[in-house]
Amino acid sequence: MSSELFDAIQYLEKEKGINKDVLMEALEAALISAYKKNFKSATNVRIDLNEESGTMHVFARKDIVEEVEDPHQQMSVTEANEINPNYEVGDIVEVEVTPKDFGRIAAQAAKQVVTQRVREAERGVIFSEYVDREEDVMTGIIQRKDPRFVYVNLGKVEARLPEGEQMPTEQYNVHERLKVFVTKVENSNKGPQIFISRTHPGLLKRLFEMEVPEIYDGTVEIRSVAREAGDRSKISVYAADPEIDPVGSCVGQRGQRVQAIVNELKGEKIDIVQWSEDPIIYVSNALSPSKVVDVLVNEEEKATTVIVPDYQLSLAIGKRGQNARLAAKLTGWKIDIKSESEAKEEGLIQDSFTIDSYSEIDDDLFE
Repeated sequence: MSSELFDAIQYLEKEKGINKDVLMEALEAALISAYKKNFKSATNVRIDLNEESGTMHVFARKDIVEEVEDPHQQMSVTEANEINPNYEVGDIVEVEVTPKDFGRIAAQAAKQVVTQRVREAERGVIFSEYVDREEDVMTGIIQRKDPRFVYVNLGKVEARLPEGEQMPTEQYNVHERLKVFVTKVENSNKGPQIFISRTHPGLLKRLFEMEVPEIYDGTVEIRSVAREAGDRSKISVYAADPEIDPVGSCVGQRGQRVQAIVNELKGEKIDIVQWSEDPIIYVSNALSPSKVVDVLVNEEEKATTVIVPDYQLSLAIGKRGQNARLAAKLTGWKIDIKSESEAKEEGLIQDSFTIDSYSEIDDDLFE
């Protein structure tokens, strides 16, 4: 076997990151198959590949027995002792059976098998590289589209963006760069399959981690995310240090940090609210930008009745109920919103007052 083959194996290990031992094992298996097929041999054989000399030898392996029943698999102890007097019954003897033209035949027969094993090894390397990127954000380039998927090149593999994970407000153009959230990495018969999303709440969380150093280093924590992709999202944040303003950290000077995320999400509006273990304060914050008069809490049903000024009712509920729906999803509490006058009629409140919200953001940032 030419030393060029071993040079090629070293090249594959260096350039494609495939372990040389994996390739050598694949080559040995292919050569054994080629020997048995081309020389119609049922003998158990071993292939010896010498990387230093660039040579290959085929050895037939036979069990040493007292009486031979299968000459292809066995050798008598008498015959074995002619090779080496130290052989005993139960030992295995190896006899070289390398055909003169085996190199050419083996190379032809092994090519397809080795190519397949190399492809499998490459897939394994790619899978190992990307499986650790689940629930992470990656940047790719849109390659093509069909009715079911947008295909995004992430470097060594083409990821799939399903129709249900595409933002309804976005147009996906070929050759366009795109940040995506990796939802699932599978190793199938066709190779690694990577599924990505533009609508997953995890995308918003990861974008804040990338844009806000205080979140990345753990000074500010993201406690919850509620998202209706392409339209509006809410995110609750918390800082253990009372000297740190978690909402201000996320907004950034003149709104630069949050605006960068809004731009990445093609104009999706983002409400940043301060988390609190007190449901009254937390629910009030979550309904931002609406003001809240009072919050009545039912701990058993984890439900709240939120009372807002009459002129703030439509703002609190939001277009098509979106603001209230996102606030409920963000906090994990059921939210029933009533106007101040309605609450007075039902005897829910007497004198009105407004709960201060800790999550006010300049709404002009999102206009």
